[in-house]
Amino acid sequence: MHQAAGFMVFGAPLEFVLFAATLLGIALFHHRTLFVALTGLTAILAYKFLVVGFHDGTGIDGLVGHLRHEWVIIANLGLLLTGFAILSRHFEQSRLPDLAPNILPDGWLGGLTLLALVFIGSGFLDNIAAALIGATVARHVYNGRVSLGYLTAIVASSNAGGAGSVVGDTTTTMMWIAGHSPLEVLHGYVGAAVCFVVFALPAAAMQQRFHPIRKHSPGQVEADWTRIWIVVAILVAAIASNVTTNIVAPHMADQLPIIGMAVWGMIILASVIRLPDFRALFQSVKGTIFLLSLVLCASLMPVEALPPASWETTFSLGFISAVFDNIPLTALALNQGGYDWGFLAYAVGFGGSMVWFGSSAGVAVSNLFPESKSVLGWLRTGWFLPAAYLAGFFAMLGTLGWVPE
Repeated sequence: MHQAAGFMVFGAPLEFVLFAATLLGIALFHHRTLFVALTGLTAILAYKFLVVGFHDGTGIDGLVGHLRHEWVIIANLGLLLTGFAILSRHFEQSRLPDLAPNILPDGWLGGLTLLALVFIGSGFLDNIAAALIGATVARHVYNGRVSLGYLTAIVASSNAGGAGSVVGDTTTTMMWIAGHSPLEVLHGYVGAAVCFVVFALPAAAMQQRFHPIRKHSPGQVEADWTRIWIVVAILVAAIASNVTTNIVAPHMADQLPIIGMAVWGMIILASVIRLPDFRALFQSVKGTIFLLSLVLCASLMPVEALPPASWETTFSLGFISAVFDNIPLTALALNQGGYDWGFLAYAVGFGGSMVWFGSSAGVAVSNLFPESKSVLGWLRTGWFLPAAYLAGFFAMLGTLGWVPE
């Protein structure tokens, strides 16, 4: 169904102007991000409701129709963000992170090793879980003094590590559901590996100058292995539900938030053994509502198609993903076809790292470190992320070339 003609501002639909104003407000008022996001969502919904309507109709029927299409994505993100917040607290209470200073190498190499572990882990874990585990370890390794630049690198490591794996990121999983082989996105790791070197080395050196790793006697720490096995069980539930659904019943992924349900199902089962710290849930609620508000705002934008598939279009999508949710962008690309899926996976996966709210991993880490909710601070201290994106993308283009489907 076509929407009614709406107002244009400098040639752009008013919805885009309202969304841009929301993003600007988030950048300027980073201590009021949730209020700004909800205000922007309310304004966009009111305009769609009263003036132009939705893709599925006008008024209540149009809104209900829109939510019918979007609720699975929104519910899955909400369940994963809150569920993995519980997981990270289980991991922290296991006291295993306290052993990390004695396991990681000394100096800047220790910081680099931790980033590499996040990168590797994100290839088979959800990038939210990998980022939260990495940030939790960093908080213990550096006695709570983690530089903002290093936090940006943790988020970037989780996003880059999932870029070539169909179980490492929501966008690559979408490609798998759409019928593309895992091998079609695997070469995204070429760009991811190059960009990792570019951002991880300066980030590790930055953290070493800010606060080095502090060693302590291993005898002072006794790990709670029951909580560790609970963490493992939750992660296995997430991975198994993702893989099983995509192999056995891929159509179910569009009907139910299966991964999020699996995570919370295991959390509830494990509560019989170790009661979770629900304060982590309450602390993550604001960040979760914030991200879901932006995701819903993005889904309401009148974007019917992307420019013709090309490496130039894919390159630009990486920067767009820093402020515009990558899930609807990926959905549009899948509908359009003609992409090199490894390039697209790298672009929309890593591109969101360049701003703190550009990825679910960034929002999750900001719940642990509220000081990271500053766009200017993120851009200033994470200056190496755009450079890393450029290096990774053009390394892929120069070595593999653009090979569309």
